[in-house]
Amino acid sequence: MGRLADDMTRLVGEIHAARDGRGRLMGDLKLATVEMKQAVARMQTTVRSAHAGMARRQQGMLRDFVSDLRATVTGGRKEFAAELAGARRAWFGTMTAAMSGRTRRGGK
Repeated sequence: MGRLADDMTRLVGEIHAARDGRGRLMGDLKLATVEMKQAVARMQTTVRSAHAGMARRQQGMLRDFVSDLRATVTGGRKEFAAELAGARRAWFGTMTAAMSGRTRRGGK
């Protein structure tokens, strides 16, 4: 064979090798894509589950906080009303008992 024939044979071999390599690469990419999609789906499931659990815990903590806050505010309001009534009795004495039937805007 001549030099041209040898070069053509070598070139054809390189073309076939490149085509085979490209086929393997495409197959590997498809497999990697499938594996990555599965991994992402598992990760999303884990994150969703963790987020749902976190939301449930936070909702419970917020419910407890609001309940405690309401109790604290109610207790404070009752204490303040008692203090105010005591101050009113101390300031006005028996006069408050006489005025108990009156309203702020006018008499009876």
